[in-house]
This record gives sequence, structure tokens and C-alpha cells, in this order.
Amino acid sequence: MGMFNSINIAATGMSVERLRTDVISNNIANASTTRTPEGGAFKKSMVVLEPVASEHPTWRMPFVDADQDTGPGKGVRVRTISKDTSQGRLVYDPSHPDAIKSGPNAGYVEYPNVNIVNEMVDLISASRAYEANATVVQGAKEMFSSALDIGRS
Repeated sequence: MGMFNSINIAATGMSVERLRTDVISNNIANASTTRTPEGGAFKKSMVVLEPVASEHPTWRMPFVDADQDTGPGKGVRVRTISKDTSQGRLVYDPSHPDAIKSGPNAGYVEYPNVNIVNEMVDLISASRAYEANATVVQGAKEMFSSALDIGRS
């Protein structure tokens, strides 16, 4: 494991958490958008992550099946940003311009499938994960500085 691997891995985490924060903020901003350019109510977006596995692992994780162990990895990356296609809540308001005109749900307006409370919890989680990765970077910098001080003496 190289000297800067911990900083590189933490940097991937910080990058991903910043993107998650942006996506969550977009969800919150559109929590009452009933009409989008694509048609219909806004659909919540979700960030799907995947690990960046090491191609040549040199370290084996303890207590893990050797067939599943791919080493410490290289961090995390975004696999995709997907839309939650579940239906949003329906509110009866036949005077609304976006009300459904015909069928069993006539007169109802579909609102986005965004739950503000869940989004705020996810936002706090992303913020804390970003802070944890920033702490790793700071700790690595202090460790490198201490190692240089030891080398000078």
C-alpha cells in the first residue's frame, strides 16, 4: 500500500458524498414539482455506488472468505444515478392544472415521490460521511508530517 493511498481512497469518498449531496438537494428542491419537461410529476433520484476494487491486492482482510476478498480496494465510485419510478402521493384537486383528466384517478394530482424527512436524513448522512473522509485526509497529512519530523531528527 503506497503512502498516498489513504488520501486517494478518502478523496473518492468525498467526491461521491458531494455528488450525493447535490442529488439530495435537487430532490428537496423539486419536492412539489408536479410537471416536468418529460411529463408527469418529478421522480426522486438516487445515487448507486460501487467499490473500485484493487486489481492486484497485496493485503488480505481478516475474517473474510478468501474467494470474496478482493483486497483493500481503491475507493468508491458512482455506478449510476437512477430514478425512483414509484408513484407519488395523489391529492384530490380537480381545479389544479396538472390534475388527471380521465380514468379512475380523475381529479387527482400526482405529487413527487420525495419524502422530505428521508431526504434530510440522507443529507445528514452524506454530510457526516464527507466529514469522516476529510478527517482521514487530515489524519494522513499529520502522520506524514510526523514521519518527516522523525526523519529530520
